[in-house]
Formats: sequence, C-alpha cells, structure tokens
Amino acid sequence: MQYKFKAYGHPNITAKHKTTLEFTKDKNLSLRGDCIIGVNADFFLIQLKKFIKSLKNNKIEIIIGLKDKVNNKIIKEEIVAEINPEFNSDREMVIRKSDFRDERTFGVRADKGAWELCKEFTEILRNSSQEISIEIKQ
Repeated sequence: MQYKFKAYGHPNITAKHKTTLEFTKDKNLSLRGDCIIGVNADFFLIQLKKFIKSLKNNKIEIIIGLKDKVNNKIIKEEIVAEINPEFNSDREMVIRKSDFRDERTFGVRADKGAWELCKEFTEILRNSSQEISIEIKQ
C-alpha cells in the first residue's frame, strides 16, 4: 500500500529544525518555519485516513524525491517513522523524531529531522518552481 502527493519548494525553506519536518498546504512561508520542506502540498485527509487504516503495522517509509534540473538527476531522501493513527490535519503534515503526537503529527520516532536532509537537496528546495514528490509506503 502507498500514498503519493506533491508539494513545492519555496525561497524561505531553511530546513534547519533538528527534530521535525513538515509539508504544508500553505503557499507562503516565513523564515520562522524552519521545519517546513514543502509548501502548496496536495494531500487529502480523507485519503490519508484510508491509507492509515489499511496499514498492517505502524512502520512507514517516506520517500521524498526531486529532480535537480541543473545536473539533470533525481535526488531522493528516505525517512523511516511510525504512523500516528490519530493524524487529523487537512493543512499540515508533521513528521517528528520525538513521540509527541497531536492532530498535525503524521509520523513519530522518525530517523531524520529537516536539518539532516542533504544540503544539496535543501538548496534545491529553495526554488519555488521545484516540484517535490512524496511517497509514503509500508
């Protein structure tokens, strides 16, 4: 089982947060949002809830991919986490290294925070026309 969606880069992406990363449906981003790595996300809460219910266990893999147009290559980051079955946000999807859960928390006990993404990857995320593909699977 898998769920896919897209998000986009933004000039204010810093990816400096040590314990979380986030995708948001918001189109704008201030420099204070240092965990946000994708804006204008197109995930749907109803579909995500169906995906969560279909999982056989709580471990998930999140694959974040983008195409580096300068070097014409695909770059991917992979994150392993545990699903939060109580996820209930139609605006934001937060993945945390901690076990803290609220309705915005999609994943917990993740093996990476935003600051641990490779620097080449985060540099490319600062381009507002950069499309980001996100695949969540078990």
